[in-house]
Amino acid sequence: MLFDFLVQYADQVPGLNVFRYITFRTGGATVTALLVSFLFGPAVIRALRARQSQGQPIREDGPEGHLLTKKGTPTMGGFLILLGLVPSVLLWADLSNPYVWIVLLVTLGFGAVGFADDYIKVSKASSDGVPGRLKLVLETIIAAIAVYALLNVAPPELATSVAVPFLKDVLIPLGGFFFVFGVLVIVGASNAVNLTDGLDGLAIVPVMIAAASFGFISYLVGNAVFSDYLQIHFVPGTGELAVFCGALLGAGLGFLWYNAPPASVFMGDTGSLALGGALGSIAVVAKHELVLVIIGGLFVLEAVSVIVQVVSFKLTGKRVFRMAPLHHHFEKKGWAEPTIVIRFWIISGVLAMIGLATLKLR
Repeated sequence: MLFDFLVQYADQVPGLNVFRYITFRTGGATVTALLVSFLFGPAVIRALRARQSQGQPIREDGPEGHLLTKKGTPTMGGFLILLGLVPSVLLWADLSNPYVWIVLLVTLGFGAVGFADDYIKVSKASSDGVPGRLKLVLETIIAAIAVYALLNVAPPELATSVAVPFLKDVLIPLGGFFFVFGVLVIVGASNAVNLTDGLDGLAIVPVMIAAASFGFISYLVGNAVFSDYLQIHFVPGTGELAVFCGALLGAGLGFLWYNAPPASVFMGDTGSLALGGALGSIAVVAKHELVLVIIGGLFVLEAVSVIVQVVSFKLTGKRVFRMAPLHHHFEKKGWAEPTIVIRFWIISGVLAMIGLATLKLR
């Protein structure tokens, strides 16, 4: 809104020209989202606590300590993230950019699915929310609409191709299969983040690291000069997603203030599904889907641990891990929660650096 309103006066009013710069608006979106989280966080948490007498239902088959330390903590804290994210994007982004709307609508759509799941769990005081198959169908529909829209606005020469990290000018043409591939990236990223959200602060910091990384990637991919210098594929318009990523970073920081151990509120599916969907859709827009696997490698490990556990148990009757997802395995081994969380943060940071290295090492 600010961009659309103020940029028309940039030539007449000194100082307004800064609104033309993506970097300035990215910083503005970050600060705005952070301030919104700080201003409204306490009220949102009080409202959630008042409406959730028992807090988030805790799995009885989970780590024993959770029944003592996490019982009564309200969930749906993802609403606070969206409360900081959405107004900041609408305020600072160029709203004529179709990529902004596509990513924003994916975020809100997945957030709505997560909200329904959280609401059912809380209202029934059960860990069973929206049936898994139904949730997957809803996520697939949202992702399919988003990918279809992307295919209609992306450059034709790039729309149905996948770039390969570490290799310059290499595109894998997928043709019609790219539609399925794009949907899998978005839905997979969303559920991988959801599986990672199991300890205080565990998911939100890797999400912020990934958001910062993809904000940088989006800016470079959307800049003809930088993309030519780095020999990465130029996708006009993607630079505006840096503003979205900045807002996501600010909203994440604000949420972490309340989610830091011991958490005052849990993210819930409202936040984890929305954030994962946002990262997945940004990766598809920026043509860095495979780099998401590297930068979001922690999410991949968590998801793979669940898949391996389920397949192993069904085929052999034996479990590979003491409990899945992976962070619960280490809890069962006796690792303290802060130790797991901080070490996973470190892994996420290292993976992000490797992912960003693909921009230059070609």
